[in-house]
Amino acid sequence: MLYAYGPTNIVVLIFGGCCANVFALEALIQSEPDSGVIITFLQFFFTALAAYSTQYSSSAPYTIRSPGVPIRRWAILAAMHFGINMLNNWAFSYRISVPVHIILRSFGSVTTMAAGFLRGKKYSFLQVLSVVLLTVGVVVSAWADAEGKGKSMSFSMDSFNSDFGNGLLVLLVAQFLSAYMGTYTEDTYAIYGANWKESLFYSHFLSLPLFLPLAGVLRKQYSRLLSTSPLDIKALARSSPTLEPLLTTIRRSPMLTSSIEGLPQGVVFMLVNILTQLACITGVNLLCAKSSAVTVTIVLNIRKLVSFILSTVLFGHQLSGMMILGSTLVFGSGALYGYETSWRLPQQKQTEGGKANGQVKKD
Repeated sequence: MLYAYGPTNIVVLIFGGCCANVFALEALIQSEPDSGVIITFLQFFFTALAAYSTQYSSSAPYTIRSPGVPIRRWAILAAMHFGINMLNNWAFSYRISVPVHIILRSFGSVTTMAAGFLRGKKYSFLQVLSVVLLTVGVVVSAWADAEGKGKSMSFSMDSFNSDFGNGLLVLLVAQFLSAYMGTYTEDTYAIYGANWKESLFYSHFLSLPLFLPLAGVLRKQYSRLLSTSPLDIKALARSSPTLEPLLTTIRRSPMLTSSIEGLPQGVVFMLVNILTQLACITGVNLLCAKSSAVTVTIVLNIRKLVSFILSTVLFGHQLSGMMILGSTLVFGSGALYGYETSWRLPQQKQTEGGKANGQVKKD
């Protein structure tokens, strides 16, 4: 998996791995909502373990070769990566549903633009308009979700200090940190070359010591996963008709069925989450190595739209008119931002460059 380079492989890893990861995450959250720390730790541990094989030293087996990027720079990226993932998973403890979580994380275009603006970049009218529409869409979606849960969205202190308000704040901080990490990664690749395998390994490996103060929390959350009810594939199919085709496919493999049936369902969903996260993060790192931070943001927004639809259909989330309006604004503005950034502006620059060259030849 870690040696897949082609565009097709990147698409399969991102859309297949990340969308399947959303399914496993939602199943896990429904089984044991307060498991954000152990989700993050196991994802980081197994990703670092899988990426370790790409960092062998040819002269001394089983030792890590010297990185091409200063270790201090990787350590900064690892700390940001740790913080972003912890914040995103922590937000689930504030009763924010997976579809709304996806919508709010699509706020990345806004934070990416803000980070670029602070670095002196300029943006066109359509880029700014798309970000304004996206912001409105995020606010409408959050408002609709809060009202659906009986929460007030007034701007009083009591409302701001509510669980839902805290969850929004956690996700907002994560998005700003993610935007800065994207530009920092882009600068790193520009200076030292795009080595996505090295980035994948160090961003996860150097994050592991940061979990040491959370050892007690990890033990408690693992114990709760072990105490979840045993997995019964037939009962799960009856309770979730939309999942029946997937579960029927699993039942056709006696070896797979016998190996997972009867295990605590929280543990099974965690294992699926880990494997799909590995595929997802591999695809994202490949894309980062080959594309700009803005392109990465656009592709991931499209992936989030697919995940949003799957989560809504598979888990039967009820969407109000306001929620549909908000999600349409979010993903529609993301498409507008992608069109402007990846097609119209490059075409305009190409046309202007051609005219300039023609004028030089005439002179």
